[in-house]
Amino acid sequence: MKLTRPLAALALLVVSAFPALAADAVYPPGLRLGMVPLVGLSKAKTFPGFENEDGSVKVLITELPPAAYNEVVSAFNTNPAGANGIKPDKIETPAGLAYFTTESGKAGDAPVKRYSMIVPGTGFSGYVAVQVPENASKIYTDEAVRQMFATATIRKEVSADEQIGLLPFKITDLAGFKDVRTLVPGASIILADGNESSGYESKPFMILGLIGATPQQTDDRARFAQEAAMQIPGVRESRVTMSEPIRINGQPGFETRIDGISGKDKTPVTVVQWIRFGGGTSLRIIASAPRDQWSDAFTRFRAVRDGIQPKG
Repeated sequence: MKLTRPLAALALLVVSAFPALAADAVYPPGLRLGMVPLVGLSKAKTFPGFENEDGSVKVLITELPPAAYNEVVSAFNTNPAGANGIKPDKIETPAGLAYFTTESGKAGDAPVKRYSMIVPGTGFSGYVAVQVPENASKIYTDEAVRQMFATATIRKEVSADEQIGLLPFKITDLAGFKDVRTLVPGASIILADGNESSGYESKPFMILGLIGATPQQTDDRARFAQEAAMQIPGVRESRVTMSEPIRINGQPGFETRIDGISGKDKTPVTVVQWIRFGGGTSLRIIASAPRDQWSDAFTRFRAVRDGIQPKG
């Protein structure tokens, strides 16, 4: 099948763009991983990454836990030939040595090509997933996607304002927390005195985010809050020391405190969980501090909590 003249022109632009790639990396808001999108791709409207005008070509960019990269490297080294028709490969990028796969699949009934790439980051693994429908594969070829992958790069920092600006609520008081890190773009964030390299558990930190539907009845909310607190990741030997309903900025809420052990150094910590109940979504705040730093940290935790306001 011959390309139409507009498609042929676009294909030529994609090919001719290769030498210029590497200079103009675009970073999705809140993320440290970026790359140069191919011609015809622009910022996606509903996810972090890029897409073409009709949304059929998608490039999702996100961050995974730091261990994810090494797990993929180990899997590649164990089975370098790949499996189930999935082709493994690797490529040098400004971010470091990247590993990627290419496979065929379907989106509904439509045949598509899927590409997945992982790159190393400091304290995280960068991940990219690309989907190209068959009718666009003459333009966005394997080689074109490979060239785009080759431009993957890491920026050291994302400003606190950029990260906080993505959230569906305003944080008006950071209470002296210097390290701000997105956990889920536009949904949750961590404020900390520590950092990813040294670890968070040995110093005060907070995680702020939204959760889905929550119980409406007071008794059900109490049970929900306690169960959620006991399942906070990274806290071991947990013991609830207090759980009671409160008002948070005039809305019904629940405060639950637990004592436990956290981190590889088995730091004794006190953790407070606040849930501010809403209609469709509720605000959940988890704040942790070593027990010997609890008193000062709790004052800061409350300042952040009370400074959270709706947008608009």
